[in-house]
Amino acid sequence: MADDDNLELSELEAETPEPQPGEEGDGIDTMDELEAGLPQGAQDLEAVYDIPVQVSAVLGKASMQVSQLLKLGRGAVVELDRKVGEAIDIYVNNRLVARGEVVVVEDKLGVTMTEIIKSDQT
Repeated sequence: MADDDNLELSELEAETPEPQPGEEGDGIDTMDELEAGLPQGAQDLEAVYDIPVQVSAVLGKASMQVSQLLKLGRGAVVELDRKVGEAIDIYVNNRLVARGEVVVVEDKLGVTMTEIIKSDQT
């Protein structure tokens, strides 16, 4: 123990391994990331956080002629191409991004995403 107390700084540095290239560290690359607490990809997205997008939940679709459409009145029922309990389509800016289920949140309708649709488009 007495010998350990007398180690010089150069000896301590020699015992501490240097990180090797390609070796994983703590996952934080820059001081800015440490301060922001966000990974690099999330910081890149901050510029678009305030851009509004249109989200649509499509329960189903129906095709009809204009004459049939004009005959519809209050209380008319339009049959859709989906069955009860079937997943609905969720679009963001007219692009299918997910499927989900209709839920009731307090006195409003909402959507729970159950499946994310991965697109091959870039």
